[in-house]
Amino acid sequence: MSFRHVISFSLCALVSVSGSLSGLAVQADEAKKPAETVEVKLRDLVLNLPKDWAASDTVNNMRLATYDIPPVKGDKEKGELAISTFGGDGGGVAANLQRWIGQFEEDGREAAVKKGTVGENAYHIADISGTYKKSVGPPILGKSTPAKDYRMLGVIVQVKGKGVYFLKLTGPDATVKAQADALRAAFGAKTEGEDDYKLEI
Repeated sequence: MSFRHVISFSLCALVSVSGSLSGLAVQADEAKKPAETVEVKLRDLVLNLPKDWAASDTVNNMRLATYDIPPVKGDKEKGELAISTFGGDGGGVAANLQRWIGQFEEDGREAAVKKGTVGENAYHIADISGTYKKSVGPPILGKSTPAKDYRMLGVIVQVKGKGVYFLKLTGPDATVKAQADALRAAFGAKTEGEDDYKLEI
């Protein structure tokens, strides 16, 4: 092979690699783009929720809104975000976190709680995984069925001088885990700056 051919071949290879890297960079940039959101105001709580979280008709005096979360590839079941308020302090932060953790079977359960602030508002977020005691039929009956490989992200947002709001995202592990950043972003929170919150279980 002549010297001219070697240079020509090297340039072609360089252009090819450069094009491939450029394509990967474009894909990476697209992956980093935040999902389109829509602003939702629920009394004193303002959220920016992804547009593909579909509002459902499940509401009542305490449940302000319910959203269906699309499943990730490999999950057959969708997730659900329930947003509620109960008046006053809602029974207290610790009691509600313990209640959520108790909705998972103790065997194989993992739970971690963080706390943080957004502006003047304090929040706590529980990340719980394992076998979920999924409610079956009217809640008043207290019936449940075990749902393995489930996850819950439970958030308590204390809007200063206004009220306490509860955001409970439950569903298949991978589907819920994929929405962790979106859930935090919905009320303006980030993992940076959060501290561990010790809870006696």
